[in-house]
Amino acid sequence: MVHRRSVSGDNGTEDLVFGNQGALWNNAMTWWDHSTGSIWSQPLGEALAGPLKGRKLELLPSQFTTWGSWRAEHPETLALDAPGDPTGFDLKDFLIVVDFSDDVRGYPISDLRQVGVANDVVAGVELAVVSDPDEPQRWAVFSRRLDDTVFEFEMVDGVLRDLESGVAFDPTTGRALDGEHADRFLNRLPALTSFPGGGPTKVPIFDAHWPQGSVWRPGSR
Repeated sequence: MVHRRSVSGDNGTEDLVFGNQGALWNNAMTWWDHSTGSIWSQPLGEALAGPLKGRKLELLPSQFTTWGSWRAEHPETLALDAPGDPTGFDLKDFLIVVDFSDDVRGYPISDLRQVGVANDVVAGVELAVVSDPDEPQRWAVFSRRLDDTVFEFEMVDGVLRDLESGVAFDPTTGRALDGEHADRFLNRLPALTSFPGGGPTKVPIFDAHWPQGSVWRPGSR
């Protein structure tokens, strides 16, 4: 997940500098900020203790994917060249989490791959959670609304297609491929990945951090 590290205060906006606090909270990483020493939850982007307790950082659109998949879509990307071991994580074991504070939904990637796209409404926002049919390690969350039109998608022959109009969209970029909206883009919405509650990971991060949340299943809305 990626959060904007700016917070507003009496003296304007400050860009915080974070470090790894070293302890886990609900089985997930915590940070501390150098300005106030407040302790922050990584998944929530929220200060748990200290002078900034209760403050929350803005979640930005991002993806958990493979380097090869990212480079295929963004060949101009530069990355930090640092040594590291291969990850033992598999994306199919994760949930995609849409967190709009008062309304939170988790989308199991293994279930999402069965249908290709989940049409849903979270906190009044019409959205589509998409598993790219050409690259199983790539996903996205888009708004289903363009101006006054709300689309209802299905995945057909590798593209997102609106059930009513037949207009096609690229599942990777959200670009309209034909119709009156041709070459316009669906807005990409912020989301993050999380381990589910229990299951093969045995790490109940979703349940612990979003107890008010619900989990989408194919066929549900």
